[in-house]
Amino acid sequence: MKSRRNTARIYLWLIVALVLVTGGGVVAITQNNGGAEDHDHDATFTVEQGPLLISVSERGTIQARDQVTLASEVDGRSQIIHLVDEGTIVDEGDLLIELDVSDLQDDKVDQRISVQNSEASLTRAREELEVTRSQAESDVAQSRLDYEFAVEDMRQFKQAEFPRDRMEAENAIRLAEEEFKQAEQTLAWSERLLADQFISDTERDSDYLAYQRARIDVEVAQEELHVLENFNYHRRLRELESEVDQTRMALERVKRNATADIVQAEAELRARQAEHEQQVDRLERIEEQIEKARMYAPREGMVVHATTGQRGEEPLEEGQEVRQRQELIHLPTAERMMAEIQVPESSLARVREGLPARVRIDALPGQDFRGELAHINQMPDAQSRWANPDLTLFSAEVHMDGVDDNVRTGMTCQAEIVVDRIEDAVYVPVQAIVRVDGQPMAYVITGEGGLEPRPVELGMDNNREVHIVSGLSPGEEVTLTPPLTDDTRPFDPEAEAEAEMEDGIEGDEPRDAPAPPTPDGSTGGAVQDRSAQ
Repeated sequence: MKSRRNTARIYLWLIVALVLVTGGGVVAITQNNGGAEDHDHDATFTVEQGPLLISVSERGTIQARDQVTLASEVDGRSQIIHLVDEGTIVDEGDLLIELDVSDLQDDKVDQRISVQNSEASLTRAREELEVTRSQAESDVAQSRLDYEFAVEDMRQFKQAEFPRDRMEAENAIRLAEEEFKQAEQTLAWSERLLADQFISDTERDSDYLAYQRARIDVEVAQEELHVLENFNYHRRLRELESEVDQTRMALERVKRNATADIVQAEAELRARQAEHEQQVDRLERIEEQIEKARMYAPREGMVVHATTGQRGEEPLEEGQEVRQRQELIHLPTAERMMAEIQVPESSLARVREGLPARVRIDALPGQDFRGELAHINQMPDAQSRWANPDLTLFSAEVHMDGVDDNVRTGMTCQAEIVVDRIEDAVYVPVQAIVRVDGQPMAYVITGEGGLEPRPVELGMDNNREVHIVSGLSPGEEVTLTPPLTDDTRPFDPEAEAEAEMEDGIEGDEPRDAPAPPTPDGSTGGAVQDRSAQ
């Protein structure tokens, strides 16, 4: 990068020398390193002494320090269908720009249908939840009733039915035993009567049959009690206990199923609710996007298109596509203006925030506006870096004082940042200096017409003239086209500034900045020479 600058500087010197020769303002002298040979010098300069202003000048554009910026808030890309003319004075509420949102209008109709469908689904889910809850309550209540009946049946069997059946069986035994006793007594009486020949054998046999029948009835009654106590009771009890268990488990199943059905219905309702809210939000966003397509003036002012003064940006016009978040309209205030400039990396070592500056506007010749370098970005400008990777620029703001209505946003300007002012400086053009083996050197024209190489000590420069701290005296003549050899390279202010900045970063001792001069060029403190650092 530095070699390209050096080559460009050589070409520039050659062009300057050619112009000076063509104009006839040169002095022909001879030159060699020892002063023995004659040589025609293309251009010379008489060393001067006097005030030297050290400054950095950069081109820029005028911008308002206070302004309202309107940017596109429509998603994606959209087309401008209405645009207020730049420079128009608008009142608050005036339409400034309108974007084409016809597709969003169609989406709005479709989205309204989606909202209605989601609302119907939400209503159905809400009603189904109520039905599910009601059915669940009914099923649980019925299962609980079945369980309670089963428990009651078992308790009734234990406490009422079985004791009653056992009592009946015991009573039947007692009754059968009484009948058996009577039959036994009757048979005994019949046996005596038959022995005395009072009754016939047939009558005795009839009493015997009655006796046998009564005995069997006793045995049957006793067996029924035995079966009741040892078989029917346990079987019936197990049946009732099983019925209790089955109804209890059925109740648990119904409860769980009811809970699951309700949870599922509630989840379905939440899903339909979320879907409905999503559809409503989408509709509201579409309506909001449609509203944002029309931008109105938030206050009165003069319209400035955001692309005005922006490098690489095509002017805004109707039919042009714009992207989301792209700045479209500025409504600046004329009370506070600034110059937006870009400072090369090589000049960062000279400038700092707070330095005075002068701004000259191309459209207002003869007028100078005072100001101050108020801000320098910490990071380089990405757009310029992308356009030219070899060029590193830092955006900066020069705040201006005393502007009038003639100063408008977008005007091109030249901002001169005053770094220092040396009141009594010996200086020569930067073309007169070269470095020989790293040593600054000027070639002084001798009386015999030769060239005398003179080591010099350099101070600060302003890219045009350089301060000579020592080595030259006022009135001496130096050549503007010093000889170049393999060990010689031209003096490049930008390269010198970059090297100095790198030295300042890597050095052990910090560099003290010069005292800030006033906007008219005078310094408020002692002049500090960079070469002395």
